[in-house]
Amino acid sequence: MERRKKPVIRIIVATTEPCRMPEDPMYLPLQVGSSGKPGIGYARDDTGDNISRKNACYCELTGLYWAWKNLPADYIGLVHYRRYFRHGPPLRRDPYASILRTRTAQRLLRRKKLIVPCRRRYFIETLQSHYAHTQGDAELVAMREILAQSDPPALRAWSRALGRTWGYMFNMMVLPRTLLDEYCSWLFPLLDELYTRIGTAGRTDFQKRYVGRIGELLFNVWLEKKKQEGILQDRDIGEVPFLYIGKVDIRGKVKAFLAAKFLHRRQEHSF
Repeated sequence: MERRKKPVIRIIVATTEPCRMPEDPMYLPLQVGSSGKPGIGYARDDTGDNISRKNACYCELTGLYWAWKNLPADYIGLVHYRRYFRHGPPLRRDPYASILRTRTAQRLLRRKKLIVPCRRRYFIETLQSHYAHTQGDAELVAMREILAQSDPPALRAWSRALGRTWGYMFNMMVLPRTLLDEYCSWLFPLLDELYTRIGTAGRTDFQKRYVGRIGELLFNVWLEKKKQEGILQDRDIGEVPFLYIGKVDIRGKVKAFLAAKFLHRRQEHSF
C-alpha cells in the first residue's frame, strides 16, 4: 500500500526586528514592511509579487499577501513574533517549547480544515461596538458600504459576525491552499478599496493601522460567509490556544477597554 504523503505546512512568523524564532522548520521568519529597509537576516515581504510598502496600514497582512503569492505549500499560516499557536500548557521557563509543532499541526489538520486561535471574548462588547469605541466607526461604515456594492450576500455574514461578543482575532490562521486562495482573493480587494476611500491623512502611525484591524474583523465575516454557503461547518474549524511571548500590560488593557466602553475614549496605542 502506498504511504500517504504528509501535507507541507508553512507558517510565516511576521516580524519587523530580529528575535528568537521557533526551531521547527514549519515556521518561516518573514520581515514584513521590509520595502526600503535593511535586511535582518530573514525572508523579506518585498520580493516577488508583494504589497510590502503598504505595511504601515496593512500590518502583518502584507506578510499574508506575500505568502499567498510566493510560498509553495499545502497549508499556509500566519503568526507573529510574539504571538503563536500553543500546544500543551505554557512553560514559564521556556515558552518557545510550548509552540505548536509540525506533527501536532498535521494531526489536527487530518480532523479539521483550518486552524484559528481560540475565541477572544469581549463579554460586554460586540466586535462592532468594541471597534467603534476603541477606533471609531468610520472604517466600519465604509466597509459595510463596500460590501453592499461588491458582495451583497456577505452583509448577512457581516451582521452576524460583528454582532457577536467573541471573534477569532490577531490575523492568525492556518489555511489549506484552496481556502487561502478564496480568502485572499476576497479580502485584499476589499481592503484596497477601504484604503482608497479613507487614506491616511491626519492619522497617527497607530491610527494608520486600521486596514490590518479591519482585516481581523473580515476574517470572521469570511468564515461566517463560508458557513452560510455550506463550504465550512463549525466542526471544520480547529481552535487552538495562543501563546503570547513577552510582557503584557493587562492592567493597561483592561483600563483602556473600560474607558472605551463607558467613557468613549479611543485607544491611542498598543499594549
